[in-house]
Amino acid sequence: MKKRVVITGMGVAAPNAHGLENFEQALREGRSGVRFIPRLQELNFGCQIAGVPENFEEIRKSYFDREKLMSINDNIGFASVSAVDAWKDAGFGVLDDADDNVDWDTGVIAGSGIGGMDTIATLVVPQINEGRVRRMGSRIVEQVMGSGTSARISGLIGAGNQVTSNSSACSTGNEAVIDAMLRIRMGLAKRMVAGGSEGASPYIWGGFDAMRVICRKFNDNPAAGSRPMSASAAGFVPGSGGAMLVLEDLETALARGARIYAEIIGGYVNCGGQRMGGSMTAPNPESVRRCIRGSMADAGISASDIDAINGHLTATYADPYEVKSWAAALERTPENFPYIQATKSLIGHCLGATGAIECVASILQLYKGFLHPSINCEDIHPEIADYAEKIPKKCLEIPDLKIIAKAGFGFGDVNSCIIFKKWEEK
Repeated sequence: MKKRVVITGMGVAAPNAHGLENFEQALREGRSGVRFIPRLQELNFGCQIAGVPENFEEIRKSYFDREKLMSINDNIGFASVSAVDAWKDAGFGVLDDADDNVDWDTGVIAGSGIGGMDTIATLVVPQINEGRVRRMGSRIVEQVMGSGTSARISGLIGAGNQVTSNSSACSTGNEAVIDAMLRIRMGLAKRMVAGGSEGASPYIWGGFDAMRVICRKFNDNPAAGSRPMSASAAGFVPGSGGAMLVLEDLETALARGARIYAEIIGGYVNCGGQRMGGSMTAPNPESVRRCIRGSMADAGISASDIDAINGHLTATYADPYEVKSWAAALERTPENFPYIQATKSLIGHCLGATGAIECVASILQLYKGFLHPSINCEDIHPEIADYAEKIPKKCLEIPDLKIIAKAGFGFGDVNSCIIFKKWEEK
């Protein structure tokens, strides 16, 4: 019999807020975290706006001593701060370095889409090209290796179960949560810290600017730049940040009297094979529908049970196709379609962090019974105009909100979908 999995802790460092209380308030207010970035202007980027957590340098200095800060770049920093917040939120304490106890029942899956590119670009490449290899120091490798994020978190909490980092473009955060859920379900771990992060760097965003897929038309009005589902959407706004969740088997959580935010009842991951209209940058619509249906089947629910969708919805040409794929997969018309929202309208597209940040947003909304507004979509794209009434333009109080589906569709034609259910003690 598979074990039930619940969420008992969360931490978030998003462009519009750090910490759960602040993040909830930002969601309710429809507060944008997208800002003008002078450095992008200096570097002649077409897009000169981005979603970047504010005052993060000071935040991380308040968490870690000088020794640890030497090996914590932006990507690892966003993840580590979020992990410490989530771990404490779940009722646990961060270990002292001298404590030899290992928590064999806890693991970590913490991924990123691109990772330590900023460290590679600003330190590794220049120092090596100048023949100054020894000047790089001994902390470089752990900042640029793909598993550096999960390794750092493991050291902070003494995790002794599976510790790994995943990478699946925009689907990374979702997939980390799904993989963690499956490990607990199978009884291989009692709890997992899972999520995603991405650094704030022009070296991460430059390729997207070269592709002309990021927003160039709102440099003078940053908060209006991220426009999912809008007729005037002009490309996604790049973002950064991190979020981590503590997943735990229900029996263990109940035994220690943990506060439970929500239950994760289903998840599914697949790929469209870059066929049937799918490509490196476009989703195969059939694979999207299969992913959504797969997550519902795994959760043991019907399409009519879904109250709301936290979509991938990036503010590109793909948004109308995504909405139509949801309608086809759920076999629901505009009249009985669930609410659908775009957290990216508030934070931009945080790449490897986006799924995790949006999972936290979804769970907070279930726990508190509200749906945040999607901003900048007053001019709904004409292809989905019939769904306009299902897109919240202001914060909605919905105490009986029960089930939210959270999607992630990424570069490489990869898909993920998670089903979260409101926790009700019975």
